[in-house]
Amino acid sequence: MKTSVRTGRVLAVCIVHAEIDLPPKIGRAGRTAIDKRPVAGRIAVGALGFDGDHVCDTVNHGGVHQAVYAYAQEDAARWGDELGRTLDAGWFGENLRIAGLPVSDAVIGERWRIGNTVLEVSAPRVPCATFQHHSGEPHWVKRFTQQSDTGAYLRVLSEGTIGAGDEVHVDHVPAHGVTVRELFTGAAPDRLALLLAHEPTVSDDVRMQVDRHARRTKGVRS
Repeated sequence: MKTSVRTGRVLAVCIVHAEIDLPPKIGRAGRTAIDKRPVAGRIAVGALGFDGDHVCDTVNHGGVHQAVYAYAQEDAARWGDELGRTLDAGWFGENLRIAGLPVSDAVIGERWRIGNTVLEVSAPRVPCATFQHHSGEPHWVKRFTQQSDTGAYLRVLSEGTIGAGDEVHVDHVPAHGVTVRELFTGAAPDRLALLLAHEPTVSDDVRMQVDRHARRTKGVRS
């Protein structure tokens, strides 16, 4: 299904500011690159993400299916109101702070055209102990999970450059309609089968998420 009606805007492009040491019990890599902050100008983005950006825990993060992480300004503002603090671009470890698009309710496989770059929505962000530590907020993983405003990981279909102020055009929305939020929560496991049937390029991690939701539902019903 094609559409050019929905558009958003890039408020900031964020890359690693500094690596942070983690306590021994948090994170296998011992360090994290979650501290991302806005940078000026147009930044090149390739198959594995933005120039100048990287991950430390390459076992659980990064790769072509998690090349870029986007978070909605509207969700960040809501969290800011709840936490009583301003959550500047990069606070969620995101590469793109986006205004005007419901990022957590984007459809898996949805394609965003930003300038000469094309990105494809690939998965929800799953919160971890590193995110909990970085946030400094009590019970953060539980709260983030319950709210399920996860933001979205994206694959890079066409490499290019992206800068703050760029428009985000939603050029394609798959007919299966399964959203990032639905994949994260597993609230409608029967619908998730549509995702595997119609999106053959989904990652192994996504397939495992779908399988976990299916097994959990089967256990509840039995």
